[in-house]
Amino acid sequence: MRNYKIDFRNQVRQLLPEHKRQPVRLRILRAFVKPLADLFAAFSLWRYETRNLLNVTNQEGVLEQFLRNVQKEYGYQQVITPHIGNKELYVTSGHYAKYGKDSFQPIHTPIEGEEYLLKPMNCPHHCEIYRSKPRSYKELPVRLAEFGTVYRYEQSGELHGLTRVRGFTQDDAHLFVRPDQLLEEFERVIDIVLYIFKTLKFDNYTAQISLRDPDNKEKYIGSDENWEKAESAIMQAAKEKGLTTVVELGEAAFYGPKLDFMVKDAIGRKWQLGTIQVDYNLPERFDLTYKGADDKLHRPIMIHRAPFGSMERFVAVLLEHTGGKFPLWLSPQQVVVLPISEKFNDYAQKVADYLNRNDVRTEVDDRNEKIGRKIRDNELKRIPYLLIVGEKEEAEGLVSVRAQGEGDKGQMTMKAFRDLITSLVSQEIEANKMEKK
Repeated sequence: MRNYKIDFRNQVRQLLPEHKRQPVRLRILRAFVKPLADLFAAFSLWRYETRNLLNVTNQEGVLEQFLRNVQKEYGYQQVITPHIGNKELYVTSGHYAKYGKDSFQPIHTPIEGEEYLLKPMNCPHHCEIYRSKPRSYKELPVRLAEFGTVYRYEQSGELHGLTRVRGFTQDDAHLFVRPDQLLEEFERVIDIVLYIFKTLKFDNYTAQISLRDPDNKEKYIGSDENWEKAESAIMQAAKEKGLTTVVELGEAAFYGPKLDFMVKDAIGRKWQLGTIQVDYNLPERFDLTYKGADDKLHRPIMIHRAPFGSMERFVAVLLEHTGGKFPLWLSPQQVVVLPISEKFNDYAQKVADYLNRNDVRTEVDDRNEKIGRKIRDNELKRIPYLLIVGEKEEAEGLVSVRAQGEGDKGQMTMKAFRDLITSLVSQEIEANKMEKK
């Protein structure tokens, strides 16, 4: 295998003033120097296996559970849809006409003329769920949420780490609402996005109102009347929530306008992380209805919503944003147990098993290294808590606690330490809790 030297200095000089360069240099070192051997091993197996090696899978799971808890409070129903769908589903939605040539091509089944696609979007499937039974105005809003994996064919030169991949998971939800519910539901979704950003300390973001290009209307589906109503609803909701916004023409989805949340990373690049969209058009294309109080059929309005956007891209930007130092509740490894010698490996594992059973993410560092080396290595990994165990700890059922950046915190029982972590995690989450309307 050939080794190549990669020099980022010129790019950093061009992109950033001097006072911003050092944080970027540190992130480059963290990202490339230590995990280099693991990354080479991963690439030799499969291009995208770095997700597991970088603990991204674990972190996505934590973020998913965090959002599931929020969605439960806000009345969402969790659903699961297939990874493939009949081609006609995406023809009806309009996605195939817009993106079919640049997508993974249809899968032909043994039945003549039957074609399926790898799912490029979740929204057509959620329309089918809504349409699966008659709906009454009393049922609305219907809020369907899914952590759904979708597939887009990106050219090999466009692929970029976790931020641009061919298969990614969206924290997708679709709300089907009456006209009198639209503004309130849109504002409640804004609340969820702002809560997430506040909890993760994303302060440097822009709320972007993405509208259609008035000079190129053929790119979009639907009537002018529906577009004007949807754009007006987004602008009104953003104003009532007190958001500072910018307007971008030509950035709307083909079926409706959007409120996009653009976040800057460590070197000033903008990423769209959260998005909320108002859609009058897919309910028409799928003939979605509900029976109103007047006993007549009416058309619901659809809100598309993804606070994280792509889970993979969100984690990538979060890595840049935190420099690898995550809050306790989000750390892939919250605790590492360090036995001072191999004689205490069994007790270290007993401690780890107890904490893992109690939802404290814990591993054991049982390498044949001196305890000082283990402490240093795990502190460099930004592990929030290290537990050192030896003869005294085993005999008395204790752990010696070290906190990241604070040093020795003394000894305590396993139960006391579990209660400490549970309390700290709860405090981090509750500190940013928003009030529901």
